[in-house]
Amino acid sequence: MALIEHGPLRGRDIKLSFEFFPPKSPDMEGQLWSCIEELASWNPEFVSVTYGAGGTTREPTLATVKRLISDTRLPTAAHLTCVGASRDEVRRVVDEFKAVGVRHFVALRGDPQDGVGAAYTPHPEGFTNAADLALGLREMGDFEVSVSAYPEKHPESADIQADIEMLKRKVDNGATRALTQFFFDNMAFVRYLEKVRAAGITIPIVPGIMPILNLAQLKRFAGACGATVPSVLDARFAGLEDDPRKRAEVAAEIASEQIIDLAQKGVDEFHIYTMNRSPLVNATLEKIGLRRDAERMAGAA
Repeated sequence: MALIEHGPLRGRDIKLSFEFFPPKSPDMEGQLWSCIEELASWNPEFVSVTYGAGGTTREPTLATVKRLISDTRLPTAAHLTCVGASRDEVRRVVDEFKAVGVRHFVALRGDPQDGVGAAYTPHPEGFTNAADLALGLREMGDFEVSVSAYPEKHPESADIQADIEMLKRKVDNGATRALTQFFFDNMAFVRYLEKVRAAGITIPIVPGIMPILNLAQLKRFAGACGATVPSVLDARFAGLEDDPRKRAEVAAEIASEQIIDLAQKGVDEFHIYTMNRSPLVNATLEKIGLRRDAERMAGAA
């Protein structure tokens, strides 16, 4: 838990988690660890590290997770997908993560090997989907299992009801938390949560917050994953193409406003997609009035 010291949420406690991705170069590795040191002072409940489809980032993900567990005090979750891998291959990966201390997995189906938008075909000897993978993880060990959820529906689901039925299967198979796709319409999340609860799903549904580093890039990414980017965001960033300082300020305002509004609607857990960059996340959390952990700040310094 982290305490909010000032602002409209003063006196509230909230839970945070951060998502990182494994570095692809020495420069990106330096950026990642600088980001982790900075964000540790916000006292997250856990951090997670993504895993490429078909195990394409298996080694860097494992190395990042291992260092997080050995060199920091941050509870660490490893993402895991079932694309392009047999059950035996997934079990071997799970054993590797377990050997370095992982006790929490984020179980995902993963994007098709031919890219987002292509048809998904399960490996003939693999797990069928995330619900099947969650069950497999439960059979492999006493792991905490988080899964994904989609306030605006997974792009491949027939409708929102089919999507919620899939979430229920994940929960029935042992999932204990759902982390949502990013979104910007808080009422879409509220409506989704009402339907999830009406379906008898009681696990925490944690909203995914994406601070906007680059609006044009975000729109392309959102289009591929079925997330809506409201036109009001264009108006907020209008005329700021040549003013990076002001763009960053507006981005922090948007993300902090979203968190504050959700908290006022009763939400007390947030999962932040960091994109391995700390300044915008720091600015966002400062704007909501959150208190840093002084001891971890000293350690990062």
